[in-house]
Amino acid sequence: MNSQVAEWVSKAEGDFATAGRELRARKSPNYDAVCFHAQQCAEKYLKAVLQENNKHIPKIHNLIELMLLCEEIDTSFEMLRADLVIIERYSVRTRYPGETAEKEDAKAAYVAAGTVREFVMQKLGTG
Repeated sequence: MNSQVAEWVSKAEGDFATAGRELRARKSPNYDAVCFHAQQCAEKYLKAVLQENNKHIPKIHNLIELMLLCEEIDTSFEMLRADLVIIERYSVRTRYPGETAEKEDAKAAYVAAGTVREFVMQKLGTG
């Protein structure tokens, strides 16, 4: 793994750790933040795959679009679609006033990010 891929992975791991800590917080947990960091984790892992394969990394945040780019490298990325949809649903919806994530939303986003994390780590040969 080259240094740029390692940096994407490191940043993704930071987001995953932050989401996990916030989900476990006993006082005033911020479930919106869990959803946001779950999305960031998945996004950075998908961009790590693109980096590893010397593909252009677009400055987008849409997980499905990033998955489709990864599918051009390996069609098995389609397996992540359901998890990516979950993450997108909770992360985008809770970024603005009017919607707040509940504990179950945060758990679902965190678990889905964990699935993406494990899948990509295996693809990168680090899992």
